[in-house]
Amino acid sequence: MKVLGLSGSLRQGSHNSRLLESASRVLPGDAELEIFDGIRDLPHYDEDIDDIGSPDPAVARLREAIAGADALLFVTPEYNGSIPGALKNAIDWASRPAGKGAVRNKPAVAISASPGQYGGVWAQADLRRVLSIAGARVVDEEFAVSRAHEIREQHDDVLAPDQEGPLAEILEMMIEDARVNAAAANAPLAA
Repeated sequence: MKVLGLSGSLRQGSHNSRLLESASRVLPGDAELEIFDGIRDLPHYDEDIDDIGSPDPAVARLREAIAGADALLFVTPEYNGSIPGALKNAIDWASRPAGKGAVRNKPAVAISASPGQYGGVWAQADLRRVLSIAGARVVDEEFAVSRAHEIREQHDDVLAPDQEGPLAEILEMMIEDARVNAAAANAPLAA
C-alpha cells in the first residue's frame, strides 16, 4: 500500500512535516509512505487555467502522485483557526475536474501538530470537511499533537511514545479502507 503524505506547512523543519515523517514509523507493515514536496510550486487554483487542457507541470505532478497512491495522509498546521491557504489550494487542484479529481474515493487521514494547547484541532476538522467535500473517504478520527515544541524537546520527535499506538490505529483504519479499494478494483467482473 502506497501512502502519499502531504504537509500543509511549507516551513523547513515544521512540527507538521516532522509529524508526517514520524507517522511513517507506525504505518502498517504493508504500507509505505512517500512524501509529496511540491505544494509550494502550485499556482493558485484558477478554473480558466485548468480548462485549457494541459495543466501546469506542478499540478500534473500533484494529480499524478495522488492518483498513484492507495491512501492519503495529510498533516496541517492551524493558521488563524483553519487550514493554510497552500494546502487548501492543493486540494482544490486535486479535486478537479469535479467528480473525477484525483482525491475522489481515496482513503485519507488528517492529523495535526501545534505548539498550542489544542494541537490544531480546528484546522484538522476543517481539513476533514474539505477533503470529504472534495470526494475523499476520510477517516473521521481526530489525532492532534499539542505542545509539539515541548515533545520535540523531550523526545527529539514530535510524536511522543504514548501517541504512537493511537496514531497507528487511525492509520490502520485508512489502510484497511485502501485494501478494500484494491480488492474491489482487482475483483473479476461478474458475468
